[in-house]
Amino acid sequence: MTFNNSTLAGTLAIAATALATGTAQAQMSDDAVRIGYLADMSGTYRDLAGPGGLEALKMAVEDVGGEVNGAPIEVFSADDRNSADVGANTVRGWIDQRNVDLVAGMVASSVSIAVTKVLEEANGLAIISGSAASSITNEHCTPNHIHWVYDTYPLAHGTAKAVVEQGGDQWFMLTADYAFGHALEGDVTRVVEENGGEVVGGVRHPFPTSDFSSYILQAQGSGADIVGLANAGADTVNAIKTASQFGLTQTGQQLAGLLIFLNDVHAMGLEATQGLLLTTGWYWDMDERSREWAERYFERVGRMPTMVQAGVYSSTLHYLEAVAAAGTDEAEAVRAQMAETPVEDFFARNGRIREDGRMVHDMYLAEVKSPQASSGEWDLYEIKSSIPAEEAYRPLSESQCDLVNQ
Repeated sequence: MTFNNSTLAGTLAIAATALATGTAQAQMSDDAVRIGYLADMSGTYRDLAGPGGLEALKMAVEDVGGEVNGAPIEVFSADDRNSADVGANTVRGWIDQRNVDLVAGMVASSVSIAVTKVLEEANGLAIISGSAASSITNEHCTPNHIHWVYDTYPLAHGTAKAVVEQGGDQWFMLTADYAFGHALEGDVTRVVEENGGEVVGGVRHPFPTSDFSSYILQAQGSGADIVGLANAGADTVNAIKTASQFGLTQTGQQLAGLLIFLNDVHAMGLEATQGLLLTTGWYWDMDERSREWAERYFERVGRMPTMVQAGVYSSTLHYLEAVAAAGTDEAEAVRAQMAETPVEDFFARNGRIREDGRMVHDMYLAEVKSPQASSGEWDLYEIKSSIPAEEAYRPLSESQCDLVNQ
């Protein structure tokens, strides 16, 4: 494989050598490291993770030479169809029939919570990159999973706080009716109220939903300054399109997209999304290291990566390096090794894994560019400010996780 940047090439070569040679006493179950990628591969969340996330995972495996301490790395995948039952049953099958060592990916929070319960019973390991519910490392924490990219806590504290500070203090919440939406709605409500605003109403919609007409009409009738969208993926896109059709912003109300992905903005275009404030865990063009990796990804996929797809690569590489260092793929030992190792790569700045399983790292407040300010198809964001890792995430002093202060 050829790299454009000699520093990146050297780093990856060193990592590959370390993983290939490792400790002579390496204990790999079944003489292989097996990774199962579980995500929505065909539905609402396909573009933000989906097949692109699987490609990112494969890039990490290739970059370490396809093996750890002489044991081959095997990758397989499945479509969870955004169903907790499908996700849990798939992982049970992987455990029983394929001796999976790591479950990666995962988007719908309901799926992630169901899967982590299965893995806790089986003493397996998961790294969740796509899910947003902050409860995953709060009341639903386990010693068998790590939450990597983002969650609802920094999304609320970044975007909602910025909007209220700009004068948007009367909110109406449009919420996806499942764990992720509920968590985001709760976090946003708290931030709005703490900063002197008020949530004057709200409505919850089924997941997924194609017709947002009645919900947008309720939002218009609320008299709120801000309509907060506590949903994601195609639901967010459909809600914004419907709001545009009904002239919501023309009547003086403003949309606040609380979980907006790069693919959403690209799909809707800058004309419809310009000026939108959002919080993100990563952006492909935020610095040289990010651009180097994103360009490699683009060559394979033909699209710039979302923060979730970048996070899949970052977390997979960190996992494989921990397996090599620990000399085993046993879940408890690998998780401990991952937690001992700082996370500082093209994706994460000031990253570390806390005892609750939350990988904390710097987050970013971004603004969607105007068409005139954009220099190309994927030149979509301007990074306005950084939110330091220790400020971005729920403090451990507020944690309900049983793993904290044990």
